[in-house]
Amino acid sequence: MRSIVLTKGVPDFSDGAVSFDEDGHLERGKTPTVMNPNDEAALRAALQTRVRHGGHVSGMSMGPPGYADVLREAMESVYTDDSYLLSDRELAASDTWATAITLSAGLEAYQDAIADIDLVFAGFKTADGETGQTGPQTCWAMDWPLVTHVRSLAIDPDERRLRAKRLVEGDVDEIETVEAPLPCVVVTDPEFEPTYRNASHRLARKRLRKETRERAAEHETHLTTWDHVDLNLDPDYIGLDGSPTIVSSVDPIPKAPSERDATVIDPADEDGMGEVLEQLTPYAAEAGS
Repeated sequence: MRSIVLTKGVPDFSDGAVSFDEDGHLERGKTPTVMNPNDEAALRAALQTRVRHGGHVSGMSMGPPGYADVLREAMESVYTDDSYLLSDRELAASDTWATAITLSAGLEAYQDAIADIDLVFAGFKTADGETGQTGPQTCWAMDWPLVTHVRSLAIDPDERRLRAKRLVEGDVDEIETVEAPLPCVVVTDPEFEPTYRNASHRLARKRLRKETRERAAEHETHLTTWDHVDLNLDPDYIGLDGSPTIVSSVDPIPKAPSERDATVIDPADEDGMGEVLEQLTPYAAEAGS
């Protein structure tokens, strides 16, 4: 079973050092980057498939050279066998459309150079754009079936079909079961949880997790980088020139004060603790009412 996990680097908002240029584009080279949190669910789904059916899992990302660290993080934190980075200056400032075109070209290049793909996994949405569009748009470009909001899944390798339980949001959240032929694209729900029902699967997972941590220590030897020439992409249809989305403005989120007034009370100080109790009692009364 051959799987690709699409992952992305997002600004480390916890660090607070997010930089934008005068046109409102994120300056990724000046901003600390981490792996998109929702992509971890996609990685867990790919690892479950690898444990149950064998095969190979590759991580793929589009972004600047620093995204190699994001792919290393994906390998180390959950599991991948190797990594593919789609990167050069022509891809800069891509919106979701141009990103999907580039990723689909990466998937096609992978199939031409490496092997046929059975499954592509993508996270629900990214922590920066939060559009949830890139996975489905990449699927559209590949002309493959798409299954979104996946909470659990199983594969029938003989019939080459995926069976998944997916979240349906409406007046009441419901879970529906769907099937799709392979190859297909799976967008995992953030609540996806893998299941390993027998001891052999649990032991296999433990072994693979150990191997991938060791592999991540020498990530560069497992990394392949492709630029737009390798992917046979026209610069007019990628990057900023190929992005129909226009950013009208960017409003920075104000950073919370780093210092706050605090009063230190020794628990042995009866008078001090009495004052604390006196101040908190009205709030407790409001909560109780």
